[in-house]
Amino acid sequence: MGLAVKLAGLSEVPEDSAIYVEGENIQRVLFCIDAGPAELLLAKQLGYDAVIAHHHAGGSAVLGFPKVFRRHVQLMVEAGVPREMAEAAVNRKLEQLSVEAHAKNYAHAVDFARLLGMPFMNIHMPLDEIGRKRMVEQINKKVKEESTVGDVVSALMEFPEFKNALTRINVCLGKEENKAGKVVVSHAAATNGGYEIAKTYFKYDAGTLIYIHINPQT
Repeated sequence: MGLAVKLAGLSEVPEDSAIYVEGENIQRVLFCIDAGPAELLLAKQLGYDAVIAHHHAGGSAVLGFPKVFRRHVQLMVEAGVPREMAEAAVNRKLEQLSVEAHAKNYAHAVDFARLLGMPFMNIHMPLDEIGRKRMVEQINKKVKEESTVGDVVSALMEFPEFKNALTRINVCLGKEENKAGKVVVSHAAATNGGYEIAKTYFKYDAGTLIYIHINPQT
C-alpha cells in the first residue's frame, strides 16, 4: 500500500483503498481487478500468501468510496471550472453514491478472508491516479492544437493496456474527425462523473472529455 501511495504521488491512503486483513512474510500475491470469497478461497488453495484487489471489496473502503468522488471538484477546478460550479456538478451523483454505499454488505468478503486467514487488501485510487498521470502525459506529448478526437484515441492506443484489450476506446459523443480542442482526463476520482460533471466541463471550454465506466443512463 505504501508503495502504491508513493508511486501515485499521494500523501496518504485514500478512503477507497484499505488493508482488510494484515499479513507478514508475504512472498506470493494474487492480484485481481475484483476479489471476493471465490478468489480468496482459490488463493488459499493455490498457496498464495495474500490477495490484492483493485476495486474496493469491503470495510472502510466501501463506505469511503463516495468521499473519493469529491476529488472531481479538485480536477475540475484544475481544468478551469469555477469551484462553485464544480461543487454543484458533483453533489447529485455524490448523494447517489453515498446512499448506495450505505446499503452495501461491507463485511462479506472481509469476513471470508479472516476465516481463511488470508491477508487481503485493495488499492483503488492510487492505481487510477498513476493511470491518469500517464494518460495526461501522453496527451500533452502527442495531441496538438490541430489534433482531432481520432488523434486522441490513437495517442491512447499506443499504450499496450489499451492496444491489447478486447474492448476498444469508444467515441460516445461526437465524431472522430472533430477537432479535439482542450482534452481533459476525468479519472482517479472513484468513478466517472456522469452527465452533470461532463456537461460542466464542456460549458467551461473542454473540447474532449475522457471517461471510464460510462453508464448511458447517467
